[in-house]
Formats: sequence, C-alpha cells, structure tokens
Amino acid sequence: MKRIIKIALLVLFILMFIGTLVFLFMKSRPKKEVIETISPLITNISKKTVATGSVIPRKEVEIKPKVSGIISEIFVLPGQKIKSGDVIAKIRIIPNMVSINEAESRLERAHNNLNETKTIFERQKKLYAEKVISEAEYEQSLNAYKNSETELNAAENNLQLIKEGVTKNTKNETNTLVKSTIDGTVLDVPVKSGSQVIEANTFNAGTTIASIADMGDMIFQGKVDETEVGKLKKGMPLILTIGAIDNVTFDAILEYIAPKGILENGAIQFDIKANVKLIDSIYIRANYSANADIVLEKRDSVLSIPETVLQFEKEKSFVEVETKKDEFKKVYIKTGLSDGLNIEIIEGISIKDMIKKPK
Repeated sequence: MKRIIKIALLVLFILMFIGTLVFLFMKSRPKKEVIETISPLITNISKKTVATGSVIPRKEVEIKPKVSGIISEIFVLPGQKIKSGDVIAKIRIIPNMVSINEAESRLERAHNNLNETKTIFERQKKLYAEKVISEAEYEQSLNAYKNSETELNAAENNLQLIKEGVTKNTKNETNTLVKSTIDGTVLDVPVKSGSQVIEANTFNAGTTIASIADMGDMIFQGKVDETEVGKLKKGMPLILTIGAIDNVTFDAILEYIAPKGILENGAIQFDIKANVKLIDSIYIRANYSANADIVLEKRDSVLSIPETVLQFEKEKSFVEVETKKDEFKKVYIKTGLSDGLNIEIIEGISIKDMIKKPK
C-alpha cells in the first residue's frame, strides 16, 4: 500500500514539473502582434471657436421717476407682462417748505389782487352803464379783473402741484404716476412701498423703480479671444448652448463684433452679439449663461481620417496603407480642414484603403 502511495506522489510530482515547464515555455514565446486598421470615412468637418457669455434681452429699460418723493404704491410684480403706458408705481411728493411758503404767499397775493380788481371792475361797470366813463376805461378794468382770476387759478395750481404733484386741471396726467415706456416683461422691482426715490438730474442718475424688457427679442452677448476675432464675420451662424436648458441648442446669427478689445485676465477679449432664434415652447430667462460655437469653416461630405492615425516626417504628413495581410507602405497625403478629431484628406488615399493605427 505504501509503495502505491509513493508511486502516485512521484507521478504527481512529475506531472507538475512538466506542466511548469510547458507554462514557462508558452509564456516565453513572443506574442503575435495584432495590427489594427481603420478605413477613411465620408463626413462633415467644421472648424469652430467657442465664445462664452449670456443671453439677454435686446431691449431693456430702467424706469425712473420724474419727481422725487416716497413710493406710496407699487402696481406690478417681477415676471408680469405690461404695456406701454401702464402705471408701475405712485409717488407721494415730500414738498420743500421754502417752496410751499413761496407758493402760499403767491396765492395770498393773488386773492388780494382779485378782490381789488373785482371792486374796481364793479365800480367801473356801474359808471359805464351810466355813461360816465368811456368803453376803453371799462374794458381796461374788465381785463385787469380777468387777469387777476387767471393769476389766482395759477397760484392755486402751483401750490397743489408742489404739495401733491398734481393739479386739478391735469387730473391723471401727473408726474407722480410712474408709467412704463415700452411693452414687455417686468424683470425687477428694486424698490418697495415707502422707499425714497430721486428724479434724474445733472448730479444723480435717479432711482430705478423697475426694469422692463422685451423677452421676445433676445441676443447672445459674449467674448472671443483676439486670436479668433479676425476670422469672424457678420452673418456667421452660431450654435448656442444654454447651461440651464439641457439637451437643447439654439441657432443664432452673428450681428456685431466690437471694433475695440478689452484686456481681461491677461488677454485681449472682443465683445460679440448674435440674434437668437427662439423656440416657442422654451422660455428663456434674462442673463442665462451660455456658450456659442461659431462655425469658422465647414466642409460637407469630404474624405477624412482620425487625426490619431496621422504621422509626420520632415514636416510632411503620411499614413501607412495596407498592401496585403500585415504588410504596409508609407503614403504621403495632403490634408485640409481639421475639427480637432478628424481631418480632411485632399489627396493621397481613397475610401477603399485600410490605414494602420499607430501604437
């Protein structure tokens, strides 16, 4: 029994030894090189540059008051659509005491003058009826009386205007009612009821009561580097990607290129603007950040290969074309437009050729 066990162990040892030798032999043999090839394709190639910026309304206005005072009422909310002439807010005027005193003094003088001219007119009217005075003297007193009435009315209006910003004659036509100057959407109302507002003047831009914009006419406003701006022309197509809207692109047409660059972050940047073609079912909000792909050059349906298979020798480009199984020859080619991934082939190879992929 022991002898059988010894023989079995010996046989097992011999088999393991032979297996190890076979494994080491197979591992030491050189592996057969697998050569990968690809064929040229007919495709479209576009050379693009990217501009970063945002989508903004073409027409946006800031509504400012014509008089200084306190906001007593606000009639609109952000996001609300309004028409030109709609009332946005009402202002309560805080009158200047000096102006009030002057206006009240003027009103008192007007009252006194009216009483005096009225007395004179009534006396002259009686004398004229008795034919004691001439018609000219009568008309003179009548004109003086009418002028004093006009002055009294003007003084009353002046005092009311100073106190309330409106007169009994102007009714709804008053500077205390702030109205929209365009049709559009209210973007922002930066003031509240009770806020003090200042009219625009030489020393102050005035308080903005509301910002209103036409959201149906949007533009892309962005910047491009000086290395690319020379390649841009008005009318070029843009493909717009908005960060807040997934899986949708918008078409745009370049309509403005700044004649002067601005230094930003160590590089010269040029402003550009493009008209955005809106999609009815998608609402774009003002100041969405966006990127624009600008098509500088385009080739449709051209022979191309991946740039990764392109090789170079003494500033000449070539590829290795398969002649027969696992045999290749060097072929110099003439290339054209590249999009960074694929490159146009002008001459040297055909669509039937198989190109070796470099290691």
